[in-house]
Amino acid sequence: MPRRPRSVIALLAALVLTALVLTTGGCTLPAFAPDGADSPADPGAGAGTPDTASTPGAAAQWRPCAAVPEKLVGRGAAGMTYDCATVAVPRDWAKPDSGATYDVAMIRVHSKSQKNRIGSLLINPGGPGGSGIDYAVYLSFGPQMGGLPTEITDKFDLIGFDPRGVGRSSPLKCISDRDQDANFGSDPDPVSQAEFDEVAALNKKIADGCGQKYGDQLPFFSTEQAARDIDALRAAVGDQKLTYLGYSYGTLLGATYAQLFPQNVRALVLDGAIDPTETYVKGSETQAKGFERAFGNFTKWCKAHPGTCPISADPRGAVTDAMAKAEVSPVAYSDGRKATSGWIFYGLISSLYTESGWTSLARAIDDLQAGDAKGIMDLADQYAEREQDGTYSNLFDANLAVNCADTDAAPTVQRVRQLQSQWRKKYPIFGAPLAIGMLPCVYWPGKRDPYPAGKANGAPPIVVVGTTGDPATPYENTADLAAMLGTGHVLTWEGEGHTAYPSTPCVVQAVDGYLIDLKVPQEGLRCPAK
Repeated sequence: MPRRPRSVIALLAALVLTALVLTTGGCTLPAFAPDGADSPADPGAGAGTPDTASTPGAAAQWRPCAAVPEKLVGRGAAGMTYDCATVAVPRDWAKPDSGATYDVAMIRVHSKSQKNRIGSLLINPGGPGGSGIDYAVYLSFGPQMGGLPTEITDKFDLIGFDPRGVGRSSPLKCISDRDQDANFGSDPDPVSQAEFDEVAALNKKIADGCGQKYGDQLPFFSTEQAARDIDALRAAVGDQKLTYLGYSYGTLLGATYAQLFPQNVRALVLDGAIDPTETYVKGSETQAKGFERAFGNFTKWCKAHPGTCPISADPRGAVTDAMAKAEVSPVAYSDGRKATSGWIFYGLISSLYTESGWTSLARAIDDLQAGDAKGIMDLADQYAEREQDGTYSNLFDANLAVNCADTDAAPTVQRVRQLQSQWRKKYPIFGAPLAIGMLPCVYWPGKRDPYPAGKANGAPPIVVVGTTGDPATPYENTADLAAMLGTGHVLTWEGEGHTAYPSTPCVVQAVDGYLIDLKVPQEGLRCPAK
């Protein structure tokens, strides 16, 4: 059954994805499958895109594709038109004339009330693995439905794109649904050596399967390759300079673009910052710290709102007790699965992306204590992009391929085991799973293609937005990314959840002023939570 967006905050909970591998198999938080596809045979099916892509460097050939919003949400937004196109890009930008290409699918959302058009606003929701096509559709419904402000859609065409390997863009698919179920259901903190070896073996099986299927192509799914695709998209839509809105992993993609093509930047908004200077291990620990802090904020809220939070007497104890009991006697679910500690952990992760998710978590844990697993499994399935028939989108396949292609210094298995113990003490719920989450890239068979981490010399001012309660891209990353780029300016939202725009009038005013008039937000501006 399709899930419907309630607001931008709900959308960001469902679609703005984390940037690093969080647990075994990767870390993301989407709720909408990229066209529901489970096979890479036809990346344009249902998307309204041409059957064949243009030649590299050609202008986009747009076709009406009202079927896309109709399939996603039942209709298109009033006053909006939807057109799709596919652009061919070299598989390897180091050898652009090799003749081998990938197809990158786009959607263009145009407001019929648009006046004094500035250009296109390219959008990436994060991941890696999130569908920008789907996200542009959701954001097209305007502020009354939680979409982008009309001030933006009146000036820009929204361009959503699925990066290479994602959704409709030559999608990568190498993890079976059975292995996905085993992965999500496995122990997030296997303590005994036998339990650890079992989880490690599953991760190796998944990594080996991707290597067997894609082999020498695996390095081509890196962030740097995708950033170079963005410049091809910019040219294909006819913009001399890029205007870009990137969330979560999309900040890394945008930052990489700014370093590669600073002269082609008009305006970049990077919301939910990744710090490209962090090592793979440090980035994983940063996320453990961020989620632990967010869970602490949840417990404070829960205790202060007993009427809304049925586990308010001891919220941390209720969650940890539920996971401990699941190790011994997991609650059965109606579809034949059991609510193991792994599924509970993913349900917990899912709920922490927005403050509105806290109520769902409290109710789900309370129901689980009473023997009803539906709430927690719904949260976990939303996170995993698992459909009711047991199929998965290719989001986690792409997430794994991109993250591992980007990683040039994965730890050894022995080091992961050490960090599991160390981080469990520092971050009681999230530390060990974040350490275990590095295993896929430990076993990854492909060559690596790490992204650059330096100044965007020659780029104009870039706005980097951070949320003080962000679990997935902790607020500390914001200033670090701005400083690394050299042209970054920090905008702070003193709120909860993952990413900020467009959450409050203060954030909206600051970001809109920058995107439309290139007015950089006041230095040190901090927007209140409400």
